[in-house]
Amino acid sequence: MLSSVEQIAFILLTVICMALAYRGFSRIFKIVKSGAEDDRSDRLFGRFAKALIEVGIQKPVFKSRPIVSVFHAFIFFGFSFYLLVNVNDILEAYVDGWHTIGSTGIAGAFNMFSDLFSVFVLVGMLFFLLRRFISKPKVLEYNPNVLLHPDVSAGGIKKDSLIVGVFILVHVGSRWMGTVFQLAASGHGDPMLPTASMAAPLFASMSADSLNLAIHVSWWLAMGLIVLFIPYFPRSKHIHLMIAPVNLALGRNTHKGIMDDVIDSSSPGADNLSSLRWTQVLDAYACIMCNRCQEVCPAHTSGTPLSPSALEINKRYFINEKGDSVLNEAAGDSLLDYALSLDAVWSCTTCYACVEVCPVGNEPMMDILELRRNKIFDGKMPDELGEVLRSLDEQGNSFGESARKRSRWTKKLDFEIKDAKIEPVKYLWYVGDFASYNQGCQEISRKLAIILNEAGIDFGIIKKGEKSAGNDVRRVGEEGLFEALAEENIETLAECDYEEIFTTDPHTYNALQNEYAKFGAEYKIKHYSTLLLELLESGTIKLKKKINERATYHDPCYLGRYNGNFDDPRKVIEQCGLELIEMPRNRENSFCCGAGGGRIWMNDHDDMTQRPSENRIEEAISLGDIKYFTVACPKDLTMYTDAVKTSGNEENIEVKDIVDFVLEAMDLREAPTIETVDLENSV
Repeated sequence: MLSSVEQIAFILLTVICMALAYRGFSRIFKIVKSGAEDDRSDRLFGRFAKALIEVGIQKPVFKSRPIVSVFHAFIFFGFSFYLLVNVNDILEAYVDGWHTIGSTGIAGAFNMFSDLFSVFVLVGMLFFLLRRFISKPKVLEYNPNVLLHPDVSAGGIKKDSLIVGVFILVHVGSRWMGTVFQLAASGHGDPMLPTASMAAPLFASMSADSLNLAIHVSWWLAMGLIVLFIPYFPRSKHIHLMIAPVNLALGRNTHKGIMDDVIDSSSPGADNLSSLRWTQVLDAYACIMCNRCQEVCPAHTSGTPLSPSALEINKRYFINEKGDSVLNEAAGDSLLDYALSLDAVWSCTTCYACVEVCPVGNEPMMDILELRRNKIFDGKMPDELGEVLRSLDEQGNSFGESARKRSRWTKKLDFEIKDAKIEPVKYLWYVGDFASYNQGCQEISRKLAIILNEAGIDFGIIKKGEKSAGNDVRRVGEEGLFEALAEENIETLAECDYEEIFTTDPHTYNALQNEYAKFGAEYKIKHYSTLLLELLESGTIKLKKKINERATYHDPCYLGRYNGNFDDPRKVIEQCGLELIEMPRNRENSFCCGAGGGRIWMNDHDDMTQRPSENRIEEAISLGDIKYFTVACPKDLTMYTDAVKTSGNEENIEVKDIVDFVLEAMDLREAPTIETVDLENSV
């Protein structure tokens, strides 16, 4: 128990530190509130209940880096339990006769947990400090071309990490040592305090006065330090301990494939902190600087100046630098001055990986999309993007081709494809730009048409009137053009007589499935991998051969990560008899081809060291004896066919669409040559 002087001193220290902390926490509230509107008030109880459960079991953290996540769990579980430990220590200091050492039952169990969790926290924290300052993994570094706040580039992250790390070590270590000293003073151990009991004999020779002094000093180091640290919380990355659960609870409930609507049509998008939605401002405080988002970002991996984590970190350092002035004149500072560069804005592929992997619910991609809207509105975009947008506006496609040429790819077929605007069909094939205009993709379109025709499927296309679905138009920030395309396509579809829509393009699939609902248009739509699988499983498509080869498969972002279709393409591949070998990055963790978000329309960045598609091909090559790199997206076919050539791997691996396998396994005359074995003679 503390002396009366110590008790009064601790109360005064607590009051002073709480008053200082209040200013910091209230400033956070005001700054977050100053952001643009965003309603996340639905189902609040359910939101927070789910978030607390998931945080409690550390589910968000274990999305990636399993070993690192284990050590993080050590710290989280231990530090969370320390809330009870700290309460107990206060009671021991102020309540005469209150103590738990030597107790059994609930108090004994409490001692066991406090003892073991102390060790877990210390081990976990030492691991992270050694990782940050000794091993220095590459994932914690930043591309020199990435825009960093001066305090960040001057070592602010390391300084903050060191302060937080030392605080945790001293706080938990002092408390554990205090228990050791108490056991040494009592002259015996406690089976419910196993690690402290092992250390207690080392101090048994100390005098009673020395042990009593050590007990008081350790208490003050443990409890005094945590009180002193509270005012630093609002400025520290350790604030994520409080903000992360809130950020996760208030995450968006809309479908991943639906972008937020424009808040102010007279000035769309965002340029400064106050024009971001308040939830995006909150992201800056939730960020723990773990760089998981940067690690999976295809733009950063390729050497471009984009770092999703730097974006969030820069926002918080800017707020800390400006103080209260961020609420008025400083809020007018452009995000491009301190958060990320204009080149970084146009480097994003909108693959959603940074959002998917973030353990605290941050959405840096959404900041970039809002910045794009703002820059498009101001007419500040890459020249080549401007040309594509003009073509989309005038001709309805991104190739600068006449709209009349959209169905010309069908002329090489020896049968006629129905026009769904003229006669009814069961399946309306929304072909999309790349599958209609790109020469390599046209060949896949013809092969799919042959398969469906051979299987007797009643299908048709829109020969006149189909336009780009606008998925990537919206993601480069051209909201007005997207709405115009969507409205025209909806009118065209209304003129057709069909039962279901299918498409070969995941980007088109996402737009029709998710984005068009805001216009009151809801469609029954499938990706062609789903249609093919259904026809295979029903026996409508009959396979005669088994392809005796090994293949790997690339998940398209807008089919897999956005819309959850991971299995159908894989099942189609396996139905054709191939052995499917997964790349290390697959399904939710799949790497992006680099085409999304309009990147396929833009030139490579000057600082790009390796295209994302080339990186992915190397990953496939590393698997060993793999013959085919399989895709289920026209843009993927385009990107990876080119990447195989530019990476010098034409002799090592061949890019195939799932359609190629189905056509060959059907043993049709028009099929390409692939090594096969007869199913009847195969085991």
